[in-house]
Amino acid sequence: MRMRGVGLVLAAVSSISVPAAAADGPDAIKARGTLIVGVKPDYRPFSYRDPQGALVGIEPDLAADIAKRLGVKLELVPVVSSNRIEFLQQGKVDLLIATISDKPERRRVIQAIDPPYYADFVNVLLSKKSGIKDWAELKGKPVCATAGAWYNKTIAQTYGAEPLAFDGSEKALFAMKQGNCVGYLYDQTFLQGRMLDDEWKTDFAMPLKGILETPWIMAVAKGNDALAQVVVDATKDWAKSGLVVDEEKKWGITPTAYTLGMHQQAGDAK
Repeated sequence: MRMRGVGLVLAAVSSISVPAAAADGPDAIKARGTLIVGVKPDYRPFSYRDPQGALVGIEPDLAADIAKRLGVKLELVPVVSSNRIEFLQQGKVDLLIATISDKPERRRVIQAIDPPYYADFVNVLLSKKSGIKDWAELKGKPVCATAGAWYNKTIAQTYGAEPLAFDGSEKALFAMKQGNCVGYLYDQTFLQGRMLDDEWKTDFAMPLKGILETPWIMAVAKGNDALAQVVVDATKDWAKSGLVVDEEKKWGITPTAYTLGMHQQAGDAK
């Protein structure tokens, strides 16, 4: 009886939850039984919280597909632009699918997945009262922007706009509603997501053509080649099946030329 009691104690100890060592390879992830993926909590329709608080959207759906391929459960961890790479480097997540623009400085510290799974443009959500129909008409006008966005300086230099940088999207959008600027400069897909809501499409519009197309990359920790290969294979399969195009339609945005082109090229390569 005494030995049986010891066995029960050991079993109980072994069942105590231990923090997962994220950024592991496929074998460790399978042993753990969970894939941990960092996604945005506020970037509709790519990843955001539904009324019940669950993280939903295009990128959680893509994460779920990768978890299914590994035969494990999915755990989504909310990240923001300022901490997402740090979370990956610290092993808090295995994989990032978090609207990461493909930039050389980022590739130096993370392992980017090629080919990129998406590409987006820069655009401006404008007040309908502004009357602006061309990028050149932004010259000398204040434009709300998100601090740290790589294109703020480019837009200022190229078109003469005057970006007013705010910490995060919500503050910038609020400032625009208050009339502090003529529009909000940000990623086109995010702005399309806002235009799905009546509160925005009534008084605001996106009449300009998107510019500065930039690919988005998924990422794993440096040296995590085995997991990277799983995600590479998934990306190629998505291109063949048109999954990302279907996801865009599912979540209410117009498929981009990039995703349509990836699908067509994959089909032609069959």
